[in-house]
Amino acid sequence: MDYAQLCILADEARSRSYCVYSDFAVGAALLTEEGKVYQGCNIENASYPAGICAERTAFCKAISEGERNFKAIAIAGGPKGSKPDNAYPCGICRQFMNEFVSGDSFDVLIVHEDLSYDQIKFSDILPFSFDPANLNK
Repeated sequence: MDYAQLCILADEARSRSYCVYSDFAVGAALLTEEGKVYQGCNIENASYPAGICAERTAFCKAISEGERNFKAIAIAGGPKGSKPDNAYPCGICRQFMNEFVSGDSFDVLIVHEDLSYDQIKFSDILPFSFDPANLNK
């Protein structure tokens, strides 16, 4: 699967967002090294901290199915009813993803309004990260 298709799938997942409180819809499409895609959307809750972001939804779906090797994630987000525009993963999602990806070999795709994208290495969006290796020192 090419990255342009992955961005389209992220935008498609965005349409299933449950964002009744913020009206900010986010979709994600996570690509495994083997070429399988897991989609996720943000799911809000009246108890705000109980909600989950699209990125973590996609990772949880993949991990619960036994996946452990990931290549890229596309993220499409913006106000509900509008086109996507530059929604970067929040800090919690960055830390969550850090548990499962290698910073220099995992790509983050930030989807733009016309479904073009910026491609960023994960290590560039979470420098000086805390990961499992820190626990073994």
